[in-house]
Formats: sequence, structure tokens, C-alpha cells
Amino acid sequence: MKDPRRRKLAVLLDHEKLNLLNPERCAACGGTFTLGETVVLACGPWEGAKYVHENDAVWDAGSGTFIERQCFLSRQG
Repeated sequence: MKDPRRRKLAVLLDHEKLNLLNPERCAACGGTFTLGETVVLACGPWEGAKYVHENDAVWDAGSGTFIERQCFLSRQG
């Protein structure tokens, strides 16, 4: 079953959002975003939540948030 909280944190990039996010780049991989891509707000080794590519994040149902993939894996042991 899909968690409805997950969809609230995902954004399909339109032209306006793309222009806002690309100067910062993806916090997880450092790459640029492209039009039509799905990005999510994720926590990670940085301060607060930042937008990252959806494939660079893992959904943590326990906390109801996306976590940057490498950060999530390091927590798992």
C-alpha cells in the first residue's frame, strides 16, 4: 500500500521549479536537474531538508521522510 505522506514530498519539475533548483544542484549527487524529473525533499548529512533526485533517496516509512541513500545505508550498519 502506498503511503500518502510520500507523495506530498515529491515534486515533478516544471520550468519555474527547475530554474530555482539548478543553481543549488542536487545535494546528493551534485548533478543538475532536468525538466520533467521527479525530485523529493530529503534529509541527509546536510542541515535541513533539500531537494534531491528521487533515485538518490530512500523512503523511510517509520519517520515518514525521504533520506539520502548513502546516509540511509550508513545508518543501517
